[in-house]
Amino acid sequence: MAYPQKKIHMTHSDQEQASMSGPKGSMTVEASLTIPIFLFAVLCLIYLLEVQAIRISVHSAAQGAAKNAAEDIVTIPVLNLFKFKSDMVRLIGADRLEGGIIEGGRSGISCLGSIYYPSTGEIHVRVSYKIRLPFPGFMHLRVRQKDTFIVKAWTGYKKPDIEDEDGQIVYITDTGTVYHTNYQCSYLQLSIRFLPSSGLSGIRNLGGGRYRSCEKCVHGSAMAGVYVTDSGNRYHNSLNCSGLKRSIRAVKKSKVYGKGPCSRCGTVMEE
Repeated sequence: MAYPQKKIHMTHSDQEQASMSGPKGSMTVEASLTIPIFLFAVLCLIYLLEVQAIRISVHSAAQGAAKNAAEDIVTIPVLNLFKFKSDMVRLIGADRLEGGIIEGGRSGISCLGSIYYPSTGEIHVRVSYKIRLPFPGFMHLRVRQKDTFIVKAWTGYKKPDIEDEDGQIVYITDTGTVYHTNYQCSYLQLSIRFLPSSGLSGIRNLGGGRYRSCEKCVHGSAMAGVYVTDSGNRYHNSLNCSGLKRSIRAVKKSKVYGKGPCSRCGTVMEE
């Protein structure tokens, strides 16, 4: 038995609606992908600007703290790392650090490794910190930042070495076996650092040895901050300890008996 076939007639508006349903669906998918990508790119740009801003702030604060330290060294010939970091935090702003992208806030900035060299009159500044990544999938990933530079300490006016009619002026110590032609010889100058006692276990002297307590000024436990030298093997509670002193005397070379020239500064002058 044959059934009659039905013919479907579509109006012009129905044809237009059917033809437009496909492109509209594809446009919706593209929009849903484009907007998140655009927002992610904007967030990355904002984050990069913030990273650059915090790097500039830390560098400027370190330079300001180094300038203050260069002036303080005139009275106390040692770099106070506690005050150095405190000056940096004050110049950057404690609120900015605590609410910023530096890991640990103010405690995340480390100045360990910064040191003053009396022999050259230079302050070597080393600042390090970590920056957090703001992406949810990388919560434990940090980027380490380092900033190093050298500042010349202000040590006042130095008179030139003088000679009188009896001969050249040289410098000796009470226990030394040589004489020095330059009172800033590294053998006469002690490179003293002030650092937290909690960091002693990770610090070594130039010979690779550990620091032990000084028998003269450390009685019991170490203080919160101690003094060490690059070539020594003791840490000190007091900057006035005799272990941190050099008794230097200026005498005429003709009056020096039984002492030879220093291997660093004396041989150059002899030639």
